[in-house]
Amino acid sequence: MSILADVARIAGVSKSTASRALSGRGYVSTETRRRVESAAAELGYVVSSTAASLVTGRTRNVGVVIPYINRWYFAEVLEGIEKALIRSGYDLTLYRLSMDTELRRRVFDYFLVRKRVDAVIAVTIALSPHEVQMLQALGKPLAGIGGLIPGIPSLSIDDIETARLATEHLISLGHRRIMHVGGDQSEQMDFRVHSARYDGFKRAVADAGLDLEDDFREAEFSVPGGYQVGLSLLGDPRTRPTAIFAGCDEIAIGIMIAARQLGISIPQELSIIGIDDHPMAEMFGLTTLAQRPGSQGDRAVEFLIQQIEHSDAPVPDEHVVLPTQLIVRQSTAARRDA
Repeated sequence: MSILADVARIAGVSKSTASRALSGRGYVSTETRRRVESAAAELGYVVSSTAASLVTGRTRNVGVVIPYINRWYFAEVLEGIEKALIRSGYDLTLYRLSMDTELRRRVFDYFLVRKRVDAVIAVTIALSPHEVQMLQALGKPLAGIGGLIPGIPSLSIDDIETARLATEHLISLGHRRIMHVGGDQSEQMDFRVHSARYDGFKRAVADAGLDLEDDFREAEFSVPGGYQVGLSLLGDPRTRPTAIFAGCDEIAIGIMIAARQLGISIPQELSIIGIDDHPMAEMFGLTTLAQRPGSQGDRAVEFLIQQIEHSDAPVPDEHVVLPTQLIVRQSTAARRDA
């Protein structure tokens, strides 16, 4: 393995500058860092992460606490976090939390408080005041995705207003028999996304003066979940709605598949709108409210890096509400009277 002095000589910088560029400790310009990294790659020089950790007190590792890894939104957030961390020279350690309170306690009280991570990102996990205070007392910067967490920088979309906008789009097209197909109201994530989206739906309906006796069906947040509900909901033409607001695009796509199997044309007989702008949404012509999960992960890493590089500054306590965008495609149209 070539010595650091050779890397510095080839890059045309001092040995201390080369060390800062490769370890990430201290400021160097982007161009200087590029030259040093190029020289190191040419010589096959690799910084020992263990040695760097002993010098800096940092592991250059960020812990990500997340409830799911097999759902599209969470996978996209993780990809955004990972890309941003790699750009900044950090690794990622993933901790998946279930509904098990003992497991949660062990993750926070044992794994995260030990010197295994420099910072923590909580994805749709509402950290308790105790958890925030404990991690901050150990000097671990924090960031949250999915909702407001007092005392730390966080970001989310406004689920109520997003659902209201989706429902208002259907109402503006003349639909009066509208239904929300969303997540189980009794099994909520920490920020109660399911009930927030149902609440936004009901607010739009109330504002329009509609009286809907039957306005909700529960579905798993997946294409099969939407498909199963779609088959049972759309079978009877006398009771089926003319428009559906789905809690996510995957539910909406499942309902569209069920509708087509039942011979129901979209949007002539049924309009459907979702939330997400899933990669399959364009292929299915699905109208949706687009959010950008990958950008949310990237933004959360920005929060962390700012705290790590400015450790003497006060911890930022801000909540950023990210916009969503209505994308109208072929799955929604004006109501046609029978």
